[in-house]
Amino acid sequence: MVKVMSLALFSRELPPGSKEEPGFDGRVILYPSNRNLRDYLSWRQADCHINNLYNTVFWALVQKGGLTTVQADERLKGTLAADKNEILFSEFDINYNNESAFHRKGTSLIWEKQDETVTRCLIQPNQERKEVPVTRSRRRVVAYHSDIIGDQFWEEHPDILEDDNC
Repeated sequence: MVKVMSLALFSRELPPGSKEEPGFDGRVILYPSNRNLRDYLSWRQADCHINNLYNTVFWALVQKGGLTTVQADERLKGTLAADKNEILFSEFDINYNNESAFHRKGTSLIWEKQDETVTRCLIQPNQERKEVPVTRSRRRVVAYHSDIIGDQFWEEHPDILEDDNC
């Protein structure tokens, strides 16, 4: 995905194997409460996990197991997460829990305040130059690959949600 994203953003060429330009799904949604928002984001993360588990097993069956894509799809029909984990572990020695959080949890992008210190040269009234550190806060987008379903993430980033007592 990172390669496709990089090609989509920084290249005029189509990603290898693509017949058309890649598209990305983006939404703006207004929810009435923090609980509604957290429930929605939890569902999106769970969906990311379900899709990645399926794709991890699917491509292991194709690339390592020698199945065709049709055979792999047929083999996975009706399977549960436990079945997929068992296929990965027993047939390919892959423990899905050891896969990167980037793949299992997806990416959450958050605006965060970060202090930035730069050195400025000030010219004093007597024409003397003086180097002075200047610190200012800037908002930057930071990527997280962590569990947003539990409370820990929200406790570590309390500024994401607005006060529900408005």
